[in-house]
Amino acid sequence: MSRPPRRRLRRVTRAVGRGTWVGTLGLGRAARAGLRLAAKQPDVLPVLAAAIMLAIAWPTIWVSHEVPASIQPVLALMEVAPLLMMRRWPFFAWVASAGGAVIWLFVDQTANAPMPWPVTHFLILLTAILVAAMLASVLEVVLVTVGSATLFFSAMPSELKPWGVGAVLVVAFGLLIRWLVLSRRQLAAQSEATEVEKARRAVVEERSRIARELHDVVAHHMSMVVVQAQSAPYRLTDVSPEVREEFSGIESSARQALNEVRGVLGVLRQEESPADTAPQPGIAEMPGLLEATRNAGVDVSWRLDVRPEECPTGTALVLHRILQESLANATRHAPGAPVEVTLDRTAEGAEMAVRNGPPTRLEDVLPDEHSGGNGIPGMRARAEAVAGRFYAAPSADGGFVVHVSVPLEGRPQLAGLG
Repeated sequence: MSRPPRRRLRRVTRAVGRGTWVGTLGLGRAARAGLRLAAKQPDVLPVLAAAIMLAIAWPTIWVSHEVPASIQPVLALMEVAPLLMMRRWPFFAWVASAGGAVIWLFVDQTANAPMPWPVTHFLILLTAILVAAMLASVLEVVLVTVGSATLFFSAMPSELKPWGVGAVLVVAFGLLIRWLVLSRRQLAAQSEATEVEKARRAVVEERSRIARELHDVVAHHMSMVVVQAQSAPYRLTDVSPEVREEFSGIESSARQALNEVRGVLGVLRQEESPADTAPQPGIAEMPGLLEATRNAGVDVSWRLDVRPEECPTGTALVLHRILQESLANATRHAPGAPVEVTLDRTAEGAEMAVRNGPPTRLEDVLPDEHSGGNGIPGMRARAEAVAGRFYAAPSADGGFVVHVSVPLEGRPQLAGLG
């Protein structure tokens, strides 16, 4: 018993619909795969297009022109060769395609030929015009426009001569695509510049915030220390000369620290212009630093056998900062202990050692949680910045030793280590 016609028609319709849907999905996936391949390998697409057009042009040449079978592959290769040149040499690809069109004028046509050259060659010529308008220079685009219009007006039959105007329209379409691509690139560049500007402004704002906090938290209190130490001998009665000298040392150290904090604030507040600079401390300033430490009540002794002129500026700054940090650590973690500083000239450069004994006033030892924990890593980083070697560890007698060795020759005059 046969099925009703309507049911059979519905089944056929569903099958055709499913086939169409599957075919559409397949074409879409193939197109996406082709685009991904073209993005990764841009030279593959012209080769693929040339292979497809060659497969079409070779068997169809006889439809429009009377040529021997042995010459057909040569003419077909002549037609598709410009496709391989368009990406790198768009103007010369158009020259090759237009020259091939002129050659076809001397080949006998069949009675059914619609134009002086095969349709495949005509399509490749239009593609060459479009690509040249998109990629060639301005002068080359003008030559392509004039040459294509002249070729079409002179070679086309009367009913197809409007293709001369069509060539101009193809050029205009290519220029429109070119303008759109350039606009998108400029927009992307502007967006990137905007993002960079936003990031730069964020950095500037963060630096300004840090500068404000440093000013509010550190500079204010350091200023108060300077004022109190300066006015203490006048505010307090029965101040002995030793105590007066102690207050003077506190004032000097606090004022120097305040000046350095203000220098840091100046650097943070400067965005592009350089901040006001001053000579950086080096070996010549080490005796003053050691004297100030002794005046602060630290039993410090030293021997400095390296002359300031023997040491590059950057290396001298590193040695001064390491000595400054070492003396601060000795005062903080070993109060009352004697400190010995040596700076010797060696065959390899200079060696500095800062040794302190165990603390004698245990009640004044600062707990570890009050320390920033960046002293030793910072000193090591400074030494490595000038190709030096750094060592810091407890000594056998319960004290601590800091040792740094740096070269004195062939080192750059480093800046920014202060």
